[in-house]
Amino acid sequence: MACNKEDWAENDEIKIFREYLRIPSVHPNVNYEPCVGFLKRQAANLNLPIAIYYPVDDQNPVVVITWKGSQPELPAIMLNSHMDVVAVTEKYWTHPPFGADIDDEGRIFARGTQDMKSVGMQYLAAIRVLKQNGIHLKRTIHVIYTPDEETGGYRGMAKFVKTHDFAALNVGFSLDEGIASSDEVFPIFYGERYVWAILIKCPGTSGHASLFHKNTAMEKIQFLMEKFLNFRKTEEQRLKNNPTFTAGDVTTVNITTINGGIQQNVVPPEVKMSVDIRMAVDIDWKQFEQNIFEWCKQAGEGVEVEFIQKLQRIEPTKLDANNMYWMTFKKVLVDDLKFKIKPQIFPGATDSRHLREVDIPVIGFSPMNHTPVLLHEHDEFIKASTYLDGIEIYKKLLIEIANL
Repeated sequence: MACNKEDWAENDEIKIFREYLRIPSVHPNVNYEPCVGFLKRQAANLNLPIAIYYPVDDQNPVVVITWKGSQPELPAIMLNSHMDVVAVTEKYWTHPPFGADIDDEGRIFARGTQDMKSVGMQYLAAIRVLKQNGIHLKRTIHVIYTPDEETGGYRGMAKFVKTHDFAALNVGFSLDEGIASSDEVFPIFYGERYVWAILIKCPGTSGHASLFHKNTAMEKIQFLMEKFLNFRKTEEQRLKNNPTFTAGDVTTVNITTINGGIQQNVVPPEVKMSVDIRMAVDIDWKQFEQNIFEWCKQAGEGVEVEFIQKLQRIEPTKLDANNMYWMTFKKVLVDDLKFKIKPQIFPGATDSRHLREVDIPVIGFSPMNHTPVLLHEHDEFIKASTYLDGIEIYKKLLIEIANL
């Protein structure tokens, strides 16, 4: 269907989506109240009950909109999304980042178009169509909107899954976010690498910068940088050598900060280095941890390691015949809709890991193929046609999965 800019702008679902995009639920210091108010209006429009939970504090709400199934005793289906979006540097955008502008190609520009306000609204749009068509599903569906996902989910989903309120939802399976794909293949995520964030403190001899001091902090840092960067090169080569691999199949290591020094002509008494590590699910993490401590010992006297973040391995969701949700999901996308999919490990971190930690199977999926990957980038956009196609995909998925 050929549409122009004005046609897209008048579409009712696009209107709702753009309204949500215009709410600047942006880090840092996110104010979620406008999102909560907006979601209350959507629930009222759908004639569905809404509940607001505060697992940590009154600044971080978890919103749950529920469509009760005809057999509510069955484990429920959860449709997860997050309300928060990452920060923007407005001068690099060609459209206002919270303007939700539509151009002549039907591209909707705003922070959150891909990550992940689109998915959050597609869930509700699919439910709206089903309800309008008089369709009733067996399983209850909970559409959930969390805070704080972009900074780890520790004030949102991580706490919520440990509450009696969450247990009462009786969740048996969840859909969550994926990422866009520049070609026809939809990436499907069944697990995530786990994050280690390390701060290394290297003390050393201080003194005048005109002399050759022994045992300096910077020499120790240099030794450690070489160890980490050599490991990084090895993993990068593994990725290049295996055409079936994605970034989620290897361990990434990046030195993110180096701090130290008090004056230009004084050798620093201490230098600190931060290292971000995303651990592949099949790595021997005990051996790798031992390697890190050994490197620090070899670097010299007094080197300390502090784990700022140290997530333990979480089992990926099983993609086999024993997982009826996965088998149904695959049937809809591959057999019924004739799409191409590629199951893989998510390269970053989402709220899915907190769900898997409490043994809930999760599939990460955002229906955005033929779309450049722009999450967290400038001029983030989704085409209006892609957005509307995604609603149709979710409609078919919900009919099949919630009727299991």
